[in-house]
Amino acid sequence: MENSVIGILAKGDNGNIRHRDKVRYSVFLNDVLILALTSFGGPQVHLSLFMERLVDRHRYLTSAELIELNALCSVLPGPTSTQTLTATAYKIGGPRLALLTLLIWITPAVAAMTAAALALIHLQDIGFSLSFTRFLQPIAVGFVAHAAFRLASFTIKSNAGMALMLSTIPVSYYFPSPWLSPFLILTGGALTAIRYQNLQQTEKQEAFDFKWINIFLFFGILVAAAVLGQITGWKAIRIFENFYRNGSIIFGGGQALIPLMFNEFVGFKHYLSKEEFLSGYAIVQALPGPVFAFCSYLGTFAMRGEGIGWQLLGSAASSAGIFLPGTLLIFFVYRFWAKLKGFRIVRASLEGINAVSCGLVATAALVLIKPLDLMPVNVLIMTGTFLTLYFTRIPGYLIVALGLASGFVLDYIS
Repeated sequence: MENSVIGILAKGDNGNIRHRDKVRYSVFLNDVLILALTSFGGPQVHLSLFMERLVDRHRYLTSAELIELNALCSVLPGPTSTQTLTATAYKIGGPRLALLTLLIWITPAVAAMTAAALALIHLQDIGFSLSFTRFLQPIAVGFVAHAAFRLASFTIKSNAGMALMLSTIPVSYYFPSPWLSPFLILTGGALTAIRYQNLQQTEKQEAFDFKWINIFLFFGILVAAAVLGQITGWKAIRIFENFYRNGSIIFGGGQALIPLMFNEFVGFKHYLSKEEFLSGYAIVQALPGPVFAFCSYLGTFAMRGEGIGWQLLGSAASSAGIFLPGTLLIFFVYRFWAKLKGFRIVRASLEGINAVSCGLVATAALVLIKPLDLMPVNVLIMTGTFLTLYFTRIPGYLIVALGLASGFVLDYIS
């Protein structure tokens, strides 16, 4: 029997053979749940974990296909790793599987961040320290460095790709704008697209059949939420509109999310204090799953003083608002992505897109190092994490668990 899940055929209790797609989809959703519970480290590390489980282990798609989907999602606003996983599910089983994948992927992190917010709201007077997470940042640097190395090893195939990757690093490091990432990716694609004539001509492509419903929904929901919130004054609707609007313009994943959220919800709307905001950010760094789940924490705080029912509503409104725009865009773009790739100029552009993506991952490691105190213990943790991931098959969540346990022990004895 093939190792690939695509080749699985299973018998039911009555001896009948179930359709292999149903088996594959159930196994895929189980893999999504495992990823939701074990994918620590943010979108850059998520891609490496997706590669390990979805490509290396079960071969739902090839590494090139996963990298292409990630590059596509990188030029769209929204949570990159969530969109990549949703697009993968759409490729395998269409919109229904994609929606189930989205719900399974975000639910554990959203629930955990909502619980954390509820706990902090009701236990603020007691005091709450997150010093036990002190080792997570050097561990995260090791994760990101390993992801950059692994991605570069199988995506950089030419001197042009290497030059694009290396030139991306200083530019993205010294000009850290969330709008720069999609610009660099598109520029890299354009620079390699000019060599499209070197590629083999494919069959003539059919005309595009655009399904505009998702774009109409994308803008219609935004306008409707803004108008309805203004007319009714309901805070839950205004919270949904706030996060939907932010989810429509955020490029660059969770790292780009934080400064934008801080400016609006701490500096302008005063939904929570700086200390509460930073505590929540530290907590989400210690959790698996999408960093955008941090918004459920903010939505819960936005409803403080309204009772637990309203706080849960705030969490649901902010979570729906932040994840919905990117999902609608994926549903729109993926419908014609396969046809779009058939054009030589598009296929040629993927080399540059992938090379720039590798450079952005490497930059993420440097950005994480910048505020880090490079004391010997942190350097040792960063190096040890990278070497452990490179030479062993120890899962990342065990490394994170060890880092958290070490922080608890240090707090206890100090």
